[in-house]
Amino acid sequence: MTDRAANIQHLASLIKDVEIAMLTTTQADGRLVSRPLGTQQVEFDGDLWFATAADSEKVAEIRANPQVNVSYASAGKNTYVSVSGKASIVADRAKIEALWSPPMKIFFPEGKDDPNLRLIRVRAESAEYWDGPGTVIGKALYLLVAAVSDDLGAMSDNETLQIR
Repeated sequence: MTDRAANIQHLASLIKDVEIAMLTTTQADGRLVSRPLGTQQVEFDGDLWFATAADSEKVAEIRANPQVNVSYASAGKNTYVSVSGKASIVADRAKIEALWSPPMKIFFPEGKDDPNLRLIRVRAESAEYWDGPGTVIGKALYLLVAAVSDDLGAMSDNETLQIR
């Protein structure tokens, strides 16, 4: 397996089952703004997918500056991920059809044929993650080992992955 393939597979395992991500874009005045979005459930191949409205501010921000960040947090698993990449707006009806799920109807009442429905595709370039023990016992053991060894990273993992 290539490093890229291994990095994609590892990143996929870290963000699996984290339903809500925070997408950060840059406003026209340079300020950063983050918004919660549901990650579309599709096998991760280096691209993240989100549904949005064509007339939303984030669409205009992505068109002006496609460099974005997507962050995932799973306090229960004690895993945190920050993904940097380039976003694009996708109006492909076949892709919308493939990613459509019934909960999306809350935001797009006309369904998958809603003319305002668009997709955001984020091509991941790199990701940094922090992964520690997820169980109560694991967390307690982490604190004990860190206190005894003076090594805060003794039982946790922090790494940057190159995707592209």
